[in-house]
Amino acid sequence: MSPIINRTRVFSSSLLIDFESEGFPTSIGPANGFQVLSTTWREILWAALTVGRPSISFIFQHRLASLFEALYRISQMRMALTQETFSQHLYRTNAFRQLDPTEKGAVSYALGMAFCKLFAHKLLNTHWLLHLDVFKDQLNPELRTGKSRPDLVGQNDAGDWHAFESKGRSSSPNDDAKQKAKQQAQRLVRVDGQDCRLHIGAISFFRSETLEFYWRDPAPIKEEPFEVRLPEDAWKHYYLPALSFSQSEGLDEPNGTDEIGISVEIAPHIYELLVQGQWSKAKELADRSRQELIEKGYFPDGIKLVVGESWAKGRGTFK
Repeated sequence: MSPIINRTRVFSSSLLIDFESEGFPTSIGPANGFQVLSTTWREILWAALTVGRPSISFIFQHRLASLFEALYRISQMRMALTQETFSQHLYRTNAFRQLDPTEKGAVSYALGMAFCKLFAHKLLNTHWLLHLDVFKDQLNPELRTGKSRPDLVGQNDAGDWHAFESKGRSSSPNDDAKQKAKQQAQRLVRVDGQDCRLHIGAISFFRSETLEFYWRDPAPIKEEPFEVRLPEDAWKHYYLPALSFSQSEGLDEPNGTDEIGISVEIAPHIYELLVQGQWSKAKELADRSRQELIEKGYFPDGIKLVVGESWAKGRGTFK
């Protein structure tokens, strides 16, 4: 892609993230070792918007609450990350650096989940991620805390499930941090009777202010897996923020405002099912029409994001 030029400042429309992979089998996943992922703001924001986790919007069952959830997820990315002149990497903003520990932890957690989804999408063909909290009514008290089980499960193009422990850190992970991620990822998970193939521990972090990523597929612990069944409304948690954002034309400012710099569109045949509350059927239809959706510029789930130049140029970010 051509770089975006703004007078004396030059910004690339593509972004690079250094990452390390460990323990992946040769039959699936990325090559082990140090590599560089090429991505875009469009992909990053889609990943943040579609991490399928319950939120306060689900409690209120109100379109504005769901829209605010979508804006919150996007705002976390904008507040925490910036692109610098003549660089394709992402950097921590001053605003993120100055947060108090509790606030910083919340933003780091959001970054961890968003970039876990991004890497799963790009390198594992795993586009459909759901947080384990979607299944909280099925989990025993020990598993509800999140300290002894992964954060996310995801389904790939072939219908296989993977489990992910997702962490975000403000500094490079030491051996102890990697070990903790590994231990939580090792817990066996079975989704709808199918064992997860990969059990990945993932960490998004900053090294010298630059965003990087680490993930590992450790051998799972040989014990009886805990099993979860997809509830009927599981994919509601996935689609609701994007659906609410796409329906925001009734506000004073439409969904593609200069201030936000993003517009969201959902493929008509997927949208029709979503507004009827047929979440699982929408997901199944997206799976069946995946190639057609991609050819028309949608992500595999039927969602399309258009990201304005303000994201690459850094306007409105908290440098």
